[in-house]
Amino acid sequence: MFFATYFYQGLVAGFSLTALANHLAAQGVSSAEVGLHFAIAGLPWTVQPILWGPLVDRASRFAMGRRRAWSVLAILGCHLALAGLLLVPGERSLGALGLVFLAHSTFAALLDTACDRMVMDHVPQGELGRMSACTRAGFVAGTSLGAGLFGWLLAAYGFRFGALCLLAAAIFASLPILLVREAPGDAFLSSARRVGADAGRNVPFGRFLRRLGLGLRRPHALRLVALCFSIDGALALFELPFSVALVQAQGWDAAALSRLQAGLAFAGGTVGAVAIGSWCDRAGPLPALRALFLASAAAFLATAALIAAGLAGSAGPLILGFTNVLPGLLIVALVPALMQASRGRAGAATQFEVFMAVMNLGSVAGGAASGALMPVLPLSLVAILAGLVLLGAAALVRRPELILPRPRQPRAIPVHRDASARSGSDLGRREIG
Repeated sequence: MFFATYFYQGLVAGFSLTALANHLAAQGVSSAEVGLHFAIAGLPWTVQPILWGPLVDRASRFAMGRRRAWSVLAILGCHLALAGLLLVPGERSLGALGLVFLAHSTFAALLDTACDRMVMDHVPQGELGRMSACTRAGFVAGTSLGAGLFGWLLAAYGFRFGALCLLAAAIFASLPILLVREAPGDAFLSSARRVGADAGRNVPFGRFLRRLGLGLRRPHALRLVALCFSIDGALALFELPFSVALVQAQGWDAAALSRLQAGLAFAGGTVGAVAIGSWCDRAGPLPALRALFLASAAAFLATAALIAAGLAGSAGPLILGFTNVLPGLLIVALVPALMQASRGRAGAATQFEVFMAVMNLGSVAGGAASGALMPVLPLSLVAILAGLVLLGAAALVRRPELILPRPRQPRAIPVHRDASARSGSDLGRREIG
């Protein structure tokens, strides 16, 4: 079910962020206009914790399962939003496209929130790496299929037929989300509330927000917020302008570019994600995360050298490999680290959602800024900037005490000395956890 959730999200992302973006670039739409379209569609992801976090985190009385009821509601809303693509006059109606994907992102953010809550509820600490690999593999498989298939459909059959095929594929991909129960004994489809001891209770909203605020004000949490924003912002600042430059300045075919990006993402996000996830479960997420930051920084600095040497067109496949595969694996190691930093605290699940929303905000900000910076800032300098940000991230991860909370120490409670005197031994102090 986790795989299917992220496969569905990737399918839509492959259509909108890759296939449609390259299709628009081939028709002469500027990167600034495309970037604005993506920024509008990404807004719900930036406010995801405020929009859905407290609602899903505090609700616990559904007969369909604590989180599954929200998943079902979200996926139905997603399909209704995608059906709105059939009412858009054409692909150049960027305003209407932005509104449709804005509505879809609103429901997709609810789906993502419910899925993250189920992970926090049911996946053990020692399996978070494999879980992260599974969700990443689902997302890149969906993105690869969406980018490759819809890139061809848009070029060959036009926007309306591509949108109809997207809706059909999305409904089929979402079937596991609708069919798999969250826990044994949950109702398959019901609007009823759970009664009895298993119903749980809602934490008052004010108390919930206070607990969440205390968790996010801790220094390690603030550093993680800055890390999440800067990483995705730096990557998005480079990715869209480089794709547009390949099509408009280097003469690449948009459909061919979509297929190449899909293939690279699929290779890195399946075999690579499984390897990184297993590594995280064996050694912990931070060693893998540090190595990936260093490798990605080196890849972007090498990319800057190739672009500065005038080899952007001929070395395009190599540059795409440098700047897509390694950074794409960062999320596999980053998710277990963020969950480790969030678990065991009040409002832990929503705190994790805040970290993910900050990453989305960084991506939206980077994509929006890329259109304005492209005419004035050479791509080689953008690649250098991204490499320096990744180097700084590696230096921060090298010191776990800066980004992870300190383990809670057990409290020592004294016991009566007369008990030890009667037994002839000195019990001293008794540790309780």
